[in-house]
Amino acid sequence: MFDVIIIYNPLAGPANFAAVLEQISKRWRELGVNVTIMPTEAAGHATKLASDAAASGCKLVLAAGGDGTLREVVNGLVDTETIMGILPAGTANSFARELHMPVPSALQMPVPDILQKPFPAAFKENKLISVSDTLLAGRVQAMDIGSRRAINKKNGTSQYWMLWTGTGADSHLVHELEPRPKWSKKIGWASYVLQGIPVLTNFSHVRARVEVDGHTLEDDYILVLISNSRRYAGGMLNLSPEAYLDDGLFEIWLFGGHGLTSISRHAFRALRGQHLEGPDTVLLRGRHVTIHTDPPTAVQMDGDPAGMTPLECEVKPGAIRLLVPDSAPTDLFQQRGVLLKEAIG
Repeated sequence: MFDVIIIYNPLAGPANFAAVLEQISKRWRELGVNVTIMPTEAAGHATKLASDAAASGCKLVLAAGGDGTLREVVNGLVDTETIMGILPAGTANSFARELHMPVPSALQMPVPDILQKPFPAAFKENKLISVSDTLLAGRVQAMDIGSRRAINKKNGTSQYWMLWTGTGADSHLVHELEPRPKWSKKIGWASYVLQGIPVLTNFSHVRARVEVDGHTLEDDYILVLISNSRRYAGGMLNLSPEAYLDDGLFEIWLFGGHGLTSISRHAFRALRGQHLEGPDTVLLRGRHVTIHTDPPTAVQMDGDPAGMTPLECEVKPGAIRLLVPDSAPTDLFQQRGVLLKEAIG
């Protein structure tokens, strides 16, 4: 017998999302698990709910929503013993795709075959229930987390992120389009294509000085991305196929160039898995990254607006205990995981 809290975003998922979560709760309660469902009420509320859950000794928190909900829950659970699992029900669900979990693509426009594989093609509301079953049979892994240092280090607090952060074309897009209207979210990734192209025609580049573990590069870039995961762009691109989620390192991508032509060229290479072959692409690995731009430019964090540069980040090795479903690739982690029932004790 152990306690589980489901933190969910009422604005995410299908219309009867709360009813689906009740079905999951009923299923888990029949197995002897105490389940409490907690809806979020505003931005940042998921962080407080997760922090309170950890402080109360809760063994497992399930984050039900999209990548933004996951990031908020992470910020409440970093460096605690509470395990985090995910129930994907957001717009992009990039991290769910990383774990090869079904996502609510039935609510979105179809994904081209070249991008869809190897993900499950369809999502039904009862799929979320089967996802919860894969979590019960899953394993607990220690996962690295990104930490963004506050500009005012004396008075500020660190912000934690799960997938990626950086500046450039994607940040410009996020700052221009977010928050998106409901109709836009319903068609998911395709809305960024439909709305994004006109926005990106007004974007040229960022002049950035990037320091990675004491090594400095300076140039004109269309994108500077600090990645903590394999997949990118809503999970559609396998950007860092050799990355691990527990190796204590970031992958830092520097895509050079100017304007929409360079953006299109890099995007085409990435779709073909040839993005590292370009002469204007640099990949670095490191633990501490600082980005300065002139002038200051927009920053995104896990696909959400996150202020302006400068941006200083460091990796926090094994800062989250993650419940990984048995659908996940076996090579995502270097360290061996522990079955949930063993981790709970």
